Amino acid sequence: MKLRTEKDTMGSIDVPENAYYGAQTQRAVKNFPVSGLTLPSPFIQALALIKKYAALVNADLQLLDSKKARAIAQAAQEVLDEKFDDQFVVDVFQTGSGTSTHMNMNEVLSSRANEILTGQKASKAPVHPNDHVNLGQSSNDVISSALHIAASLSIKNDLLPSLEHLYQSLSEKSIRFDDVKKLGRTHLQDAVPMSLGQEFSGYASQIARGINRMETARLGLAELALGGTAIGTGLNTDPDFASRVIALISKETGSPFQEANNHFEAQAAQDAAVETGGGLKTIAVSLVKIANDIRWLSSGPRSGLGEIEIPSLQPGSSIMPGKINPVIPESVIQVAMQVMGNDTTIMLAGQSGNFELNVTLPVIAYNLLQSIMLISSVSRIFAEKCIDGIVAIRQKSASNVEKSLALATSLVPHIGYDQAATIAKKAHETGKTIREVALEEKILPKDALDRLLSGSG
Repeated sequence: MKLRTEKDTMGSIDVPENAYYGAQTQRAVKNFPVSGLTLPSPFIQALALIKKYAALVNADLQLLDSKKARAIAQAAQEVLDEKFDDQFVVDVFQTGSGTSTHMNMNEVLSSRANEILTGQKASKAPVHPNDHVNLGQSSNDVISSALHIAASLSIKNDLLPSLEHLYQSLSEKSIRFDDVKKLGRTHLQDAVPMSLGQEFSGYASQIARGINRMETARLGLAELALGGTAIGTGLNTDPDFASRVIALISKETGSPFQEANNHFEAQAAQDAAVETGGGLKTIAVSLVKIANDIRWLSSGPRSGLGEIEIPSLQPGSSIMPGKINPVIPESVIQVAMQVMGNDTTIMLAGQSGNFELNVTLPVIAYNLLQSIMLISSVSRIFAEKCIDGIVAIRQKSASNVEKSLALATSLVPHIGYDQAATIAKKAHETGKTIREVALEEKILPKDALDRLLSGSG
């Protein structure tokens, strides 16, 4: 590999010749060879978006030469167009402020801006990564702002449409299965009858509430720390800088971002991210409940509950021919487990706001964005490859209802709890149905009994 020598305040260091990043990025690469994981694309995109409009606003405020500003903005747009994805190389597990990734961006943009202006990929002249690209900014307000922007836009563009898709699929099944009578179950034991449609309406309602939680979370994410610079005081930035940058970001994204009401809270705490992580965890819990129910309801096919049939997607066993497993629900459950673990990390990281700065911003960003991505992907897959293809096994459901001892509950208002319990006990001991025992005991006329046990009485 060919190298070139770059300099920073600590001295000289060799950098790959084709790299647009410089000395500070290379030091981070050497210091943090931890996981091979880098901050995800939505975060890099949000960071580039901030830099694009920071340069243009600084030019409008006559704080930055307009040619330099346009070159920086062009370079940032090229990052937004995914032309430099391979240049963002810093490990997630780095300095807690995210300064290394921030300088990675500043150096890439300065090098590319200089290439645009001079034809040479120079790192610091005429455009300097700190003096020009980072003018009026600090890692401490920029990284937090990029986290909020990336999470909010990922929720808007990916998560909410996917959850809405899943909600519609579940709602459609709730309507289609409205006339399918089945047993309810409590404590994994037979309970009173219900419809399969009612069961699916509960699942749809869980997802609808998840959508509401994410819409609420976006309100907190809309506040950006930009303008606070180092510790929230706004040192070295124009008073109009942040509001003008944020207005332009809002216009481009179609999302109403705003400057934080209190910059000290915005930089010292990450409560909005913690709240969002908690909402994602709640959705994950909902997904586990729905996926597990579908696994149980489709269990069998010969000796399980077998009240629904889910799509057959692939052979289920390397040793048992003909076995088909509920692979999509199992994938959903594993995603949910990962999201729950991510939330624990986000929660612990959210506690790390020591005085004027949270020092775990990269790991919050990584876990939050991964959770959004995972739920977005698996919700759509769940809908398309499982829920949409579910078929009700009507005969099995009807048979389960008829054989259930819980049918005795319908008789209680007419014959009393004790007598109904006696009938249920006899049915259990003899293997007969509630209907058969009740007819033998002649507790009610047959037409009245049929009406009650059918659920129409």
